[in-house]
Amino acid sequence: MKKIVRFGVSIPQDLLAKFDKIIDEKGYTNRSEAIRDLIRDFIVRHEWEVGDEEVAGTITIVYNHDEAEVVKELLDLQHDYIDEIVSSLHVHMDEHNCLEVVVVKGKATRIKKIAERLISLKGVKHGKLVMTTTGRELV
Repeated sequence: MKKIVRFGVSIPQDLLAKFDKIIDEKGYTNRSEAIRDLIRDFIVRHEWEVGDEEVAGTITIVYNHDEAEVVKELLDLQHDYIDEIVSSLHVHMDEHNCLEVVVVKGKATRIKKIAERLISLKGVKHGKLVMTTTGRELV
């Protein structure tokens, strides 16, 4: 079992009150668990900023499938980045709109480039890169 370290934090009372309200809404049993999650998120974001580590994530886009080029470009892009694109999920939202979730893993700089290319395609109505970690470096 890993050693647990206790430390003190000084913050304004009103900031702590807001924090306590949110962690209660989210169902945390105590501040320590919420702070651990915040620290892990901080570490994951740093992995993405540095760009040297292998990272993982999802790119989610909503697009109009009637735009002929978007479907072709989507497929071409997935073949161009075959080493980084692990999987994709396609959902028909209605008669014109589709949701595509692309699971990616690789160097952060490459993953960001893939996301930028996907999200900027003509016909894409909304897109978002959700960055996470392979978990290898997290405790």
